Amino acid sequence: MRKTQLLNSDLGTVISKMGHTDMLAIGDCGLPIPNETERIDLALIKGIPTFMETLKATLLELQVEEVLIAHETKQVSLELYNEIEEAVGNVKVTFISHEELKENLKDCKAVVRTGEQTPYANIILKSGVVF
Repeated sequence: MRKTQLLNSDLGTVISKMGHTDMLAIGDCGLPIPNETERIDLALIKGIPTFMETLKATLLELQVEEVLIAHETKQVSLELYNEIEEAVGNVKVTFISHEELKENLKDCKAVVRTGEQTPYANIILKSGVVF
């Protein structure tokens, strides 16, 4: 059994296989996931798990050097954006359009689908290195 806090085997496996600059996305339940990108579906019912719960759990395991967030997240869901900013700390934040974010999903190792229903509750995490 894993000693770390993250228990989801699919998410743990993807994180374990990630290298420097590989990308992992976390999204709300409405984010369209490309067929060619692995889907890790955690959504259970409306709001469970939340986007922030999933992000915080992922950040326990994944070294992140940059995050990609849609401009719309900050414009439409400012409270959520502020929570994201607090959770990622001093990690570089790059703003792109929501359309660009969806296009980048094709290059992600996986997209984690949550039960979140807050508009634009989506992020792409770019892996850093621990050395």
